Amino acid sequence: MRPMLKIAVIGSRDTVLGFKALGLEVFPLSGAEEARSAFRQLTKAGESYAIIYVEESLAEALDSDIDKFKDVPSPAVILIPGREGSLGYAQAALKAAVERAVGSDIL
Repeated sequence: MRPMLKIAVIGSRDTVLGFKALGLEVFPLSGAEEARSAFRQLTKAGESYAIIYVEESLAEALDSDIDKFKDVPSPAVILIPGREGSLGYAQAALKAAVERAVGSDIL
């Protein structure tokens, strides 16, 4: 029997706590080193996360780690804005993913 797939949210405390009410596993972090450690733990072989949401403000520090999952179906790494609003990083990542998928910029 396959294990139940989970969804995780990595980000600042203010950003992730709302997701806890939805039943997602949240990882409130205060900096890039904590984020890197948590992300690597969540993506370790044997973990059953289907989706990992990462706050944009931390995603830049995790860029090389996130890159490893751009072409694999699971876990899907999705960037989300923090409480301060979008930094444009998520939009740029989405644009790059669409370009890889269809071969040109349609956005």
